[in-house]
Amino acid sequence: MSEKCCNCGNSQNREEQFRELKPVLDEYAKVPGSLITILQKTQDIYGYLSQDAINYISDVTGIKPAKIYGVATFYAQFRLKPIGKYLIMLCQGTACHVNGSEMIEEAVCEYLDIKDGETTEDGIFTLNNVACLGCCSLAPVMMVKSDEGDETYGNLTKDSVKKILSEIRERA
Repeated sequence: MSEKCCNCGNSQNREEQFRELKPVLDEYAKVPGSLITILQKTQDIYGYLSQDAINYISDVTGIKPAKIYGVATFYAQFRLKPIGKYLIMLCQGTACHVNGSEMIEEAVCEYLDIKDGETTEDGIFTLNNVACLGCCSLAPVMMVKSDEGDETYGNLTKDSVKKILSEIRERA
């Protein structure tokens, strides 16, 4: 059965669009208190929580879209917009702050022409400031997440962070 998947006017088969999400909902849709798990697994599959995914989850679970959106916006782990191929998580914890994380953020923002929470126009990088990466002895530190895995870079300077980002962009 083909339905409109969103208000954009495009008709798509919702079952096909959310084929990868179906096993998650089959397992958790009727389990009380499982909304966060459903949202985590949805984000793992699609990279973020689209409005279409939120509406689909609502239809299957019976949870109102407003409640799902409320949970998704309450927790910092959830994203409502797609992210770049490389997610830069820049630590802003105490050790990193004391050791110059603001200067590193400035260098990243200047080099990539984005701010915290934004994605570069080419879709390669997204910058997210995070509270702590747990690598205090490497301060200031950032982690770069991608499909290839996570890479952690420590003892950053303005020059080293620009060099790292340049090398990542070359392999993108």
